[in-house]
Amino acid sequence: MGKEGELFESLLQIVARLRGPEGCPWDRQQTPESLRKYLVEEAYEAYEAVGEGRPEEVREELGDLLFLILMVAYIYQEKGLFRVAEMLELCAEKMIRRHPHVFGEERARDAEEVLARWQAVKAREAREKAEEHSVLGNLPRSLPALQRAYRLGERASRVGFDWASAEEVLPKLEEERRELEEALREGHRERIAEEIGDLLFTVANLARKLGVNPEEALKKTLIKFESRFRTMERSFREQGRELAEVPLSEMDALWEELKKR
Repeated sequence: MGKEGELFESLLQIVARLRGPEGCPWDRQQTPESLRKYLVEEAYEAYEAVGEGRPEEVREELGDLLFLILMVAYIYQEKGLFRVAEMLELCAEKMIRRHPHVFGEERARDAEEVLARWQAVKAREAREKAEEHSVLGNLPRSLPALQRAYRLGERASRVGFDWASAEEVLPKLEEERRELEEALREGHRERIAEEIGDLLFTVANLARKLGVNPEEALKKTLIKFESRFRTMERSFREQGRELAEVPLSEMDALWEELKKR
């Protein structure tokens, strides 16, 4: 067993110690359900570190995520539902089975062909389990909605259910805008919500056709908005004024000035 294997075993022993009779009270009272929110948080911290290109933080955040995954898996092992070794074995078997062009006799020319074969293997697995298979897969509904919209559109496009170009999405965008405008005139709240959803989904698909991840684009816009808004707050506060006291016209004027900067 190499150093990585030894360290992995050591990490698992730390989990066992924390969960043991003389372990940490907090760790001992955790359940898979109580740790769900931390799985999401740690995954996003790793996601952000990778996106910002900070290797040292990526290393740390991936370690935190791995430890939490082991903690959840170990609790299932304690309950006798499955063993950590079984989880690792299943993962290894699945990766080998889904990469016949690497571990078997098949060959793949490019990434697109790999994706097609991946889908074919998943479809065969679903048939063997008597499960319904869809090109859309099983994207978790808890995924951020814009990211899920992006991924659903991406998966549908694999079978040709897509616009030929970004330019072809623009008329659909205008159609959805008009339908929202009509719903606003009617004042029907349920339809307004539905049309806003349709509009956002179309925007997500337009972003995909342009090679832009809408979730990432929106995050950058939010960071920009927050920074600019806080600067505006500080500016008026330095004048001894709170934003609630400032007329909208003055806020708009300063906002435009900050944009030019």
